Amino acid sequence: MDARTHASKIKVACSNCNLRELCMPVDLSAADMKRIEEVVSSRRKVIRGESLFQNGEKFKALYAIRSGFFKTSYASPDGREQVTGFQMSGEIMGLDGIVNERHTCDATALEDAEVCVMNFEHIEALSREITGLQRHVHKILSREISRDHGVMLLLGTMRAEERLATFLLNLVQRLHARGFSPSELVLRMTREEIGSYLGMKIETVSRTFSKLVEDEIVEVKQRHVRILNAEALKQLVTVNS
Repeated sequence: MDARTHASKIKVACSNCNLRELCMPVDLSAADMKRIEEVVSSRRKVIRGESLFQNGEKFKALYAIRSGFFKTSYASPDGREQVTGFQMSGEIMGLDGIVNERHTCDATALEDAEVCVMNFEHIEALSREITGLQRHVHKILSREISRDHGVMLLLGTMRAEERLATFLLNLVQRLHARGFSPSELVLRMTREEIGSYLGMKIETVSRTFSKLVEDEIVEVKQRHVRILNAEALKQLVTVNS
C-alpha cells in the first residue's frame, strides 16, 4: 500500500511537539509559530519498507520526521542500490528536490514512521516574512552540504575501521541529542546498507565489527550495539587525522 494512503489530516501542533527544537526555529513568537503550524498541516504514516518519495517524483513538500527511521538511496548505473544517508526523528527530508523540482533519490522507511508534511511553496512564501524561518531553512541546507562533504571525506581517505567508527559515533551522537543513550543503539539498517553507505563490502563490514568486538571497543548482539570504550572509538577516527 502506498504511503500516501496513510496521510492523516490531524491538526499538527508544532508548539507542543517534543522535537520542536530539532526541526523548527527557536525563539519564535506565538503568532509566528501559529502561522508555521498552518504550513505543517498534516501528518503521513509510512510503513516499514514503503517509500515516502521516489527518484524522479515531482517535488512538492519537505518532510519533518516525527518518528521512525529512513534511508535515502538511488540505483547506480549497474542496477545496485547506493545508500546516500540515514535519517531519524527531528530531521528534514526532501531537500534534494528543491533544485530541479524533482526528487533525485528514493526515501524508504526502515521502520514504521510518521512525518509532518510541509508544503514547500507555503514555506517559501512564509520565510520571506518570518526571518527566523528563513535562517532555519538556510541552516538545514548548510547542514546537508556539510554532511555530503563529510561523506566524501569518509569514503576518500579513511580505512575500514575509521569509517565504521565515524558512522557509529555519528549515529549515537544524533540519537543522544534526541534523549537516547549516549552509549547504546539499535541499528535500523542492515549490514549491507551500512556497507553501501560507507563504500565497503558486506564482508568487510562484518569483519570490522568483529575486530571492534575483539578489541573490546563495542559489544554487538545482532542489531544492538553497545559502545564499551568511547575514547578508543574516537581515537580510531582521530589517530590519522
